[in-house]
Amino acid sequence: MTDITDTGASGTAADQAKASWRFLKTHLREYGILFALIAIMGFFQLATGGILLKPVNLTNLILQNSYIVIMAIGMLLVIVAGHIDLSVGSVLGFIGALAAVMIVNWDMPYLLAGVLCLGAGALIGMAQGFWIAYFRIPSFIVTLAGMLVFKGLTLWLLAGQSVGPFPREFQLISSGFIPDLLGGDGINLFSLALGIVVAAGIALFTIRARTREQKTGRATEPFVFFAAKTVLVFAALAYMSWLMADFRGLPNVFIVMALMMAIYTFITSRTTTGRRIYAIGGNEKAAMLSGINSKRLTFLTFANMGMLAALAGLVFAARLNTATPKAGAGFELDVIAAVFIGGASMAGGVGTVVGAVVGAFIMGVMNNGMSLLNIGIDWQQVIKGLVLLAAVIFDVMNKKKG
Repeated sequence: MTDITDTGASGTAADQAKASWRFLKTHLREYGILFALIAIMGFFQLATGGILLKPVNLTNLILQNSYIVIMAIGMLLVIVAGHIDLSVGSVLGFIGALAAVMIVNWDMPYLLAGVLCLGAGALIGMAQGFWIAYFRIPSFIVTLAGMLVFKGLTLWLLAGQSVGPFPREFQLISSGFIPDLLGGDGINLFSLALGIVVAAGIALFTIRARTREQKTGRATEPFVFFAAKTVLVFAALAYMSWLMADFRGLPNVFIVMALMMAIYTFITSRTTTGRRIYAIGGNEKAAMLSGINSKRLTFLTFANMGMLAALAGLVFAARLNTATPKAGAGFELDVIAAVFIGGASMAGGVGTVVGAVVGAFIMGVMNNGMSLLNIGIDWQQVIKGLVLLAAVIFDVMNKKKG
């Protein structure tokens, strides 16, 4: 196979252009969502007269989509493994209700309640994963049943009423900000410095990864694409950090999301477990013949999804400062849409954590931008449905071309 990474001095400009075009066509899925996010943000930035990227609105955008991003990371693994989870919205609402009962009604310390709620979410995921993995009941049926069950349990637990408010310390999970340890005047210097350090760390990590790939002859991304992507990501993160530092700094939940992204990106791209999840999603029979325990991995994937849904439930309850019977209604649709828009395949075996997060923010920017433009909720649903349909059609057509 010809390496198109560096055409070198021997290659003409035309050869380089052809190689770059071939690479872009074969990797349109990965680059397409990034271009889509930039285009959508640019459109709404112009259409709203610059309101979209104002520090206050940008911070609200992150807070409003934090629980979707957290669940989208878990849903990615479920979909990559070839399954689906329709119960995540109901589990989110149930865990929020459980936290409210423990903290508000029983006066339980919020840290202990949080740990117990995460454990409860993992157990819920295990219960559903058990029937899916070991009894081969379709995940659609099991999680649809779970959606109904936990909707009912939420109503029962709250007795049909809202429970709150939460202690101020618990609310800080979602509404708190990183304090300025550098004592900036009018700007949170510590948040700005942290954001730039993180952006630089990501750039350094990608450069080192490319260097390793070049040494082994595995690199295929043309340098111009690699350089443009690295500079764009660094500039975007640094600029976003500056905007938020100009308001109140980085939200606590942003740090939670960043840690989730880092941890699960490492799991999916650098660990044997992550590679095996992709293998069973791509071809489960072949994976089993190669010695992969697909049942155990499927079980663990749903257990992980339940835990992340519980974490999202805690974040959502802390943001609302109350637990309501209708919490989480319809969230599963936004989460699944985010993962598919982010480049995951319906057939399994394809998708990235970064893509799922980008997909979640595409949905979030669309929701926020359409609300700023006073577009009714009816048309918002229509537009989001069409975007999801377009993403799935693109996936199908891209596979046929491949």
